[in-house]
Amino acid sequence: LFEVADACDGWATRQRFTLEIIDADGQRIESVSDYATLEARDGSALRFSLVQRTNDSESKRISGEARLGPDGSGTITYADPAAREAPLPRGTLLPMRHTIEALRAAARGERLLIAPLFDGTTETGAQDTTTLILAVLPPERHPRFPVLSGLPSARMRVAFFEGGQPQGGAAAADYEVGLRYFSNGVADEVTMEFGEFSLRGRLERLAELPRSC
Repeated sequence: LFEVADACDGWATRQRFTLEIIDADGQRIESVSDYATLEARDGSALRFSLVQRTNDSESKRISGEARLGPDGSGTITYADPAAREAPLPRGTLLPMRHTIEALRAAARGERLLIAPLFDGTTETGAQDTTTLILAVLPPERHPRFPVLSGLPSARMRVAFFEGGQPQGGAAAADYEVGLRYFSNGVADEVTMEFGEFSLRGRLERLAELPRSC
């Protein structure tokens, strides 16, 4: 479940992710992630909260706030799992801004977006990302979701690297995400690759939230 709401001066997002695994011994493992953010519309600040539970026991909690200066550098102030500060490198993008910039790059006919990304899901600060824009598709009728009909879309692949590591040569991504983004920011196909396993997702339901601004 992924929700994006226009908060007038920013974007409020909520994501709930449930993964159920049955291992080789038949043991059932359920992992639930609840992630929420409030990002300033100009991409200068982010409040974030992530709580993960495994089989009903809390396994991770991360929360805090990040602020960026005009050059994209800034500071993360963590509240959980421990109170501390961490730097953000120059050119850092926050999650909604990253999506917006990727869509803008696709509209301009560009094929590559490289930037540090901080979304509040890790304790180690920004991750380096390389976004490949594989194809830009013309508007067409969407048989399952009419609201997507008539919108151009782009197929992208985003590779995530540990922050500060080289991205060229033999550097291997920590994980990769492939998706088709429509120009309004909705993705109807997602593949997440983690090396030993991958997950495929397909949009099942889509509802427009009432506008409050």
